[in-house]
Amino acid sequence: MRIAHINMFYLPTFGGVEQVMAELAQRQIKEGHEVHVFCCDSDKEKIISKKEEIIDGVHIHRLPYWFRLSYNTFIWPSLLWRFKGKFDVVHTHVSGHAYILIAGILSKIKKFKHVHTTHCPWTDTSFRPKIIRPFLFLNNLFFNKLSFRLTDKIIPITPWELNILKKYAPEEKIKVISNGTDKILYRKVSLNKFRKNNKIKEKYLVLFFGRLNPTKGPEKLAQAAINITKKRKDVAFVWVGPDEGKAGEVKKLINPYKNMQYLGPIRGKEKIAEMYQAADVYVLPSYREGLPLTLFESMASGLPIVASPVNGVPYEMSSPENGFFSNYGDLESLEKNILKILDNQELSKQISKNNFQKSLNYDWDNIYKKYMEEYKKLL
Repeated sequence: MRIAHINMFYLPTFGGVEQVMAELAQRQIKEGHEVHVFCCDSDKEKIISKKEEIIDGVHIHRLPYWFRLSYNTFIWPSLLWRFKGKFDVVHTHVSGHAYILIAGILSKIKKFKHVHTTHCPWTDTSFRPKIIRPFLFLNNLFFNKLSFRLTDKIIPITPWELNILKKYAPEEKIKVISNGTDKILYRKVSLNKFRKNNKIKEKYLVLFFGRLNPTKGPEKLAQAAINITKKRKDVAFVWVGPDEGKAGEVKKLINPYKNMQYLGPIRGKEKIAEMYQAADVYVLPSYREGLPLTLFESMASGLPIVASPVNGVPYEMSSPENGFFSNYGDLESLEKNILKILDNQELSKQISKNNFQKSLNYDWDNIYKKYMEEYKKLL
């Protein structure tokens, strides 16, 4: 099979969508398929000079963008005339972008099957730059309907999206497939040096792992961490991930406290597994989420979770079986739930067992098979 994935970005850009694409693409390569990725030539920070390259057997084609509307939105219409090659399936990612419509048009011209994974981008405009809001209005009014009409299969990552998608497409076109987690996270790290390497001496470690984006609420955890630190000195807090607008605020908040660190992004699955397994609680204090990979990764690592009950999260996480819910910005609840886990080891161990067991349902190999079944049905 010849398969193409299309998205705004690809590796080495950090992000859950990029990781999902890589998980699928690398398994497709292992099965003997030919896989290409078409994306714009930015990593969100700078232009990538190498336009054509092969990463882990995947052929990458980076097309020059014309201009950017926001941190995560670039305009690169040349996909329409620079999309080369004959493909069986073209798989687009993240609803609401022009390249979804372009891929739909190309599917009719070039006669390939068009699969689209939404990645749950639906939210209000409060966190969106003003320049992009008119485009979101037009998307909801017109472009989503047209794009989904030119799509053969639509894959939401959570049932939370179904009511939205039914406005744009018939139900028979839609199939929910969740995100997954890598097998490496199930395995115990034999010699974990994460705490030692980062000079963490406190008894407990609370982890934030993800993009430091306004919608992720990393500063909310910082505010709760300060409240906890005023009462006790045995809890460390670590933020890991690339800056997308909130690292400066987090660093300013935590600067006076020796038990708090922002480490920036971490690459490599082994290092990520080590990070998770060094922690005692994973916190996801988001304003909105689709269905974050970190939810399943922390479960696979046996971590209790404190998360905002937003979008797809409550469909895969239950309280108190997997941890506890704290509404976005409710610092008192965030503090209370973190300490509830840290101060009750019997409860923490039970949640850890529950989460590890639950995570086995989300092995990337199983998720991959579900995607390939949809490909084969279309062909």
